[in-house]
Amino acid sequence: MTASPACARARDRSIALLLVAMLAGCMHQPPTITPAASVELPRFMGKWYVIAHIPTFAERDAYNAVERYELQADGRIRTTYTQRRGGFDADETTLHPIGRVVPGTGNAVWTMQFVWPIRAEYVITYVDADHTQTIIGRSKRDHAWIMARTPSIPEADYQAHLQRLRDMGYSLEDLRRVPQRWPE
Repeated sequence: MTASPACARARDRSIALLLVAMLAGCMHQPPTITPAASVELPRFMGKWYVIAHIPTFAERDAYNAVERYELQADGRIRTTYTQRRGGFDADETTLHPIGRVVPGTGNAVWTMQFVWPIRAEYVITYVDADHTQTIIGRSKRDHAWIMARTPSIPEADYQAHLQRLRDMGYSLEDLRRVPQRWPE
């Protein structure tokens, strides 16, 4: 059975509208969470230990979680996330999303792309002056990451980061400290 020309046109319009709606959802919207004033991108690159997080599905039950950033010649940020899911002896898993800095944001607002064409919001809401501790958040307040250049931080710093998250409107009910154990 062949669809009538009118039905075919209606179907084509519906498909076109669906594609436009999907692409509009991928467009960048300014964050409703306050980004850091500016981030020195070259200093932000490198290895970050995930100290605590409100995890995504892929990060639940993470051990030894580490995020690495490498600035590419084309301006994209090669990201390597590694973890051991379920315990220190579990196999290491790795993800490779691509980060992109949103222009005009002082390098503090990025998008992360795990699969095309979907880009997730990634907002550096806090970074200390030495670029040794940071907090990453999202406008939806559904995920957050406290990260540091070392696998542990002083308890006073950790508590200060928790207060920063509360001040941003986060519920810390699902916050989880990420176990980190590394050879000395």
